[in-house]
Amino acid sequence: MASDGPEPGDAGAIRKREQTDGRDLSYPPLPEPLTVGVYDNHTHLEIADGDDPLSVAEQLDRASSVGVRGVIQVGGDLETSRWSAETAAFEPRMLAAVAIHPNEVPGYEAAGTLDDALREIAQLAGRPRVVAIGETGLDFFRTDEDGRPAQYRSFEAHIEIARQNNLALQIHDRDAHAEVIATLHRVGAPERTVFHCFSGDADMALICAKNGWYMSFAGNVTFKNAHNLREALAVAPRNLLLVETDAPFLTPAPFRGRPNAPYQLPNTLRAMADFLETDVSVLAAQISSNTELVYGRWDAEPVTSPHGAMRQGEGPDGGVA
Repeated sequence: MASDGPEPGDAGAIRKREQTDGRDLSYPPLPEPLTVGVYDNHTHLEIADGDDPLSVAEQLDRASSVGVRGVIQVGGDLETSRWSAETAAFEPRMLAAVAIHPNEVPGYEAAGTLDDALREIAQLAGRPRVVAIGETGLDFFRTDEDGRPAQYRSFEAHIEIARQNNLALQIHDRDAHAEVIATLHRVGAPERTVFHCFSGDADMALICAKNGWYMSFAGNVTFKNAHNLREALAVAPRNLLLVETDAPFLTPAPFRGRPNAPYQLPNTLRAMADFLETDVSVLAAQISSNTELVYGRWDAEPVTSPHGAMRQGEGPDGGVA
């Protein structure tokens, strides 16, 4: 079961996914290992799922066994951003992204703490093995018009944090394509900008290509009704492609609805290669190269012991020691 916080040397999830009736809560089987490894560009290992949740170590061990070389662990609020930065500090297969998710922003704004939260994200951005600001952006599906001004303000602040720290930007964009693009043009997109869980169509993919923005495809590209995503994939330049799980969500076919994990990434990658009529190893090599261009190498900064990380100022629950 999920713990209240990561234990030193055995990072455990700090949240539990809300279960919905009728879901199969068993983890899918291991896919055939990839010959050429690839990275999971976006995952949430802080969220436990399933009837027998895997620990973070188990998640990463399974991923390694099928050719997933490393993961970007993504925060969505202060607690999960702290946890992501702390855990990446002592886990060599993990790098971190930190941010306030657009759907969390209105709550911080209502509490009068958004500016303080953004200042802390800026501080976390300077931590070792934090390589991206994300996920940030705009979400007009879950946030109504009253919450949108705060989303814009937060998104613009995150863009500036990424630029000031020379970090990649991971964008959450739901029902706000034109507004996200306009904001990037108005504020100035960071050099390495990634549309996480790309949700646009072919026209949007061409806009991203024109601007040199990366497009990261998740398990939903395998869903039968996701014609727009496959049309976007068809026109996206190969040198701007990334792949992700967004685990524990968006489990690729044929296991849709079951708990997702980084070890399921080969299923999405193979589906992409089949659709593009290319060799999966060729595609994996291209995406792996792209990922390292965006975030750097996973061994670029040394890891520390979890006790060392805590001596630098973090407690095992992600708070201040």
